[in-house]
Amino acid sequence: MASFWSACLSQFEQELPPQQFSTWIRPLVLQGEEDCARGLRLLAPNGFILKWVKERYLARIEELASEHFSMPVNVVLSLGERVTPPNPPAPGTNNPAQRNDGRPIAALAAAAVSANSLAERDRTAYEKTRLIKTFTFDNLIVGKANDLARAASRQVSINPGETTYNPLFIYGGAGLGKTHLIHAIGNHILDNYPDRVVRYVHAEDYYSDVVRAYQQKSFDVFKRYYRSLDVLLLDDVQFFNGKNRTQEEFFYVYNALSETRKQIVISCDTYPKNISGLEDRLITRFDWGLTVQIEPPETEMRVAILKKKAEGDGVALDDEVAFYIAKHLRSNVRELEGALKKVLAYSAFHGRLISLDLAKEALKDVIGAVNRQITVDNIQKTVADYYKIKVADLFSKKRTRVIVRPRQIAMWLTKNLTTLSYPAIGGAFGGRDHTTVLHAVRTIDDLRTKENELNHDVHVLQQVLKS
Repeated sequence: MASFWSACLSQFEQELPPQQFSTWIRPLVLQGEEDCARGLRLLAPNGFILKWVKERYLARIEELASEHFSMPVNVVLSLGERVTPPNPPAPGTNNPAQRNDGRPIAALAAAAVSANSLAERDRTAYEKTRLIKTFTFDNLIVGKANDLARAASRQVSINPGETTYNPLFIYGGAGLGKTHLIHAIGNHILDNYPDRVVRYVHAEDYYSDVVRAYQQKSFDVFKRYYRSLDVLLLDDVQFFNGKNRTQEEFFYVYNALSETRKQIVISCDTYPKNISGLEDRLITRFDWGLTVQIEPPETEMRVAILKKKAEGDGVALDDEVAFYIAKHLRSNVRELEGALKKVLAYSAFHGRLISLDLAKEALKDVIGAVNRQITVDNIQKTVADYYKIKVADLFSKKRTRVIVRPRQIAMWLTKNLTTLSYPAIGGAFGGRDHTTVLHAVRTIDDLRTKENELNHDVHVLQQVLKS
């Protein structure tokens, strides 16, 4: 069997841009390959690379290991000395100062120093802002689902603190791109205003900062730091639920930044007024600016996302394969990315070209689980419970508004969350014609752009059904 780590390096070299591969993956050293059942040990040359790899690449390494050894493999990350794997000399070459790529060792050493300097600069920038540089507006796929949120985010990034979009509150389900947008705002501001102090912070990290300040009695330092920011990007504010001291400190920070016209951007998984365990005075302030929603991507947008992600991995994804994945996985971008990675890994380890048949083989368990999870019966029961009507009313011929609108919403949800055709959906709702279902879907699509309350109801129902 070929060396797993050699195969893993080759795979990452295909999946990552050269700079990222050289900076984060190439310096790693693997131990324990001869006895993988006991787990593998991956050595990183410093704590920053260790943390970066753990957050972004460890799951992928474990996935590749499990497929290579045909068994679950645990990979442990730890610190170790940097070891540069030697390249074998070219056949017939006796010059020890020459490598098989034609470059002298001195040149390679200089390149290594340059890579280390680049990694150090990346580390310094990251520690200062916590921004992921690869999350930009340029590589964000835009569609109806996120068009308004992106437009508002662009406006904020052009004129931070100078618009009526302060705070900008972005909400939507998990994996829809809220974090990408927040980082894109921060990166664009720094590109245009390099003197601005920008900080991305997850709500749980902010809570940890409050706890640390409380333990060390350093609230003055804590307050000075957060009030010195020009742009505060707070992700997943729902994690403030029940954390009263954290909410109090954020209330004061919010007021201080707002009064000095500093930009605040907040993300959440739900509409501000529906955040449980959050103080009313914070919710009121969240409503001062602009609130925008990111919705689950429509089919065309899901196909575009898949093709863009595949292109980034150096793969030209066939439209038929992209549509197959997009048709069955509808919830969020993260789910799509996971499916694409599974298809790419399946193709690489089986030595087969990506095709529709291969995608079906690679994703049979994933798609099977999704299809079993959401059924028309489940949708009908959930909608009926939500609107406090009987499930039988959804099948009936009643045409009162209190019945018709929930029925149309149930049809819309069935079309968007299952693979049933229009005729099949009509049959599931009392034997109705497919044109009735088509009318219902178009009606709800139209009303969602005009009626905030209905749009909110649909969003909540989607989250309940996907949970």
